[in-house]
Amino acid sequence: MKKEKKALSFWQIWNMSFGFLGIQFGFALQNANVSRIFETLGAKVDDIPILWIAAPVTGLIVQPIIGHLSDKTWTRLGRRRPFFLVGAILASIALIIMPNSPTLWVAAGMLWIMDTSINISMEPFRAFVGDNLPSHQRTIGFSMQSFFIGTGAVVASFLPYIFTEWFNVSNTAPPGEIPLSVKLSFYFGGAVFILSVLWTVFTSKEYSPEELAEFEDKELEAKMKEEELANIKNSGGDFKNGVVFLIIGIIITFALTFIKVDKEVFIFSIGLAIFGLLELFSGFLKQRGKLKNGFVAVVSDFNTMPLTMKQLAIVQFFSWFALFAMWIYTTSGVTSHIYGTTDTTSALYNEGANWVGICFGIYNGFAAVFAFLLILMAKLTNRKITHAVSLIIGGISLASIFFINNPTMLLVPFVGIGLAWASILAMPYAILTGSLPAHKMGVFMGIFNFFIVIPQILAASILGFVVKTLFNNQPIYALILGGFSMILAGILVVFVKDRD
Repeated sequence: MKKEKKALSFWQIWNMSFGFLGIQFGFALQNANVSRIFETLGAKVDDIPILWIAAPVTGLIVQPIIGHLSDKTWTRLGRRRPFFLVGAILASIALIIMPNSPTLWVAAGMLWIMDTSINISMEPFRAFVGDNLPSHQRTIGFSMQSFFIGTGAVVASFLPYIFTEWFNVSNTAPPGEIPLSVKLSFYFGGAVFILSVLWTVFTSKEYSPEELAEFEDKELEAKMKEEELANIKNSGGDFKNGVVFLIIGIIITFALTFIKVDKEVFIFSIGLAIFGLLELFSGFLKQRGKLKNGFVAVVSDFNTMPLTMKQLAIVQFFSWFALFAMWIYTTSGVTSHIYGTTDTTSALYNEGANWVGICFGIYNGFAAVFAFLLILMAKLTNRKITHAVSLIIGGISLASIFFINNPTMLLVPFVGIGLAWASILAMPYAILTGSLPAHKMGVFMGIFNFFIVIPQILAASILGFVVKTLFNNQPIYALILGGFSMILAGILVVFVKDRD
């Protein structure tokens, strides 16, 4: 009979989640200001999505690797905490360098480095909750992460506005230079990032691998390990998947060549072909008995995901496509549609960009509040209904931005987006964790991230082309598209199986 994990106190859950405050400082500064930095350094509106490709690509590569490594790691600092710390140090340095980028290509490179570092810190935090909390506390644990994500993002999103309005720091700069208000915001964010992660590292404990094994159902664990070994030895599935993805990728690539689309649109189709080649390579290694390596293990785990994970993957795909459309195009959409300017050196543009930061702060602030409301909603209904309702409200709110012409009224839809954001950060993980084996919590959380970053890669590949060719360079329509995508995600939640 398996042992039950000890329930943790409110403050223990608080401490183990506190590092997310700093992680979200990094993400919020990135989300609210990077498009602004790119435009300031000379990027055109339809070039912005391809510049953002760094974020999802790094997540796609880094998170399963970090998840696999953290599953296999045990040091004096524990299992997950060494990764929190290393990522925080690197991310803090990147946050300081980013706003000082002299050229567009340097800024794009720094985004790549910054996102890699944030991912190193963030990925093990999801597994950290699954490792340490019993089933009945998982919703509270992930909601606490949502609270810190929302709180950190509020302050981080407001920082340029605070420096400008409260401390009279310049919010404009000569062409090609980043305003001082943005630079100081990134410096402050770097300090908060490292300090908050240090708090979690030194105030939290972890179960050892031996202790975690005691919490597993022995018969179920033995069966899963037997299936895992069989899956790793089975090369046929890898070859089948490889051929399918490779053929689909090649067909789409040739079709895109025929209709003469922009070059960035090829990223997604070529990515499918590359994934097919990776599956084939995994099958090749298995046939030659080379089973003991992380690459083969990750591919095998991807091919044998639990049913709940597969169902949630579809929901995540449409949820995060909507979010990425919002992050990329809210600044340009609001400044052009509501403020009526595309001149990045004008005071009016920078006023609009600052107001977008305020709006982002609002949705994150309400997400922090809604994080605790979600716990009550889940108790009164269930996690599926809570997530479905939240996504549908968020999607309607995002699409409604098109009908607003008063900047103050923008605050209203961002309240609804805040509810969706809080739920996206908590409910999928609370549902997913119950279907995952403890010894593979990290790698499966990393693989689950595929379905966050793949839609982002798709968005970065096609949105620039879509905005230019279908929407006549009107980025506001990308927000409508994102809204419909989020509504669809909410509908699909109904079909997910929540095991406990």
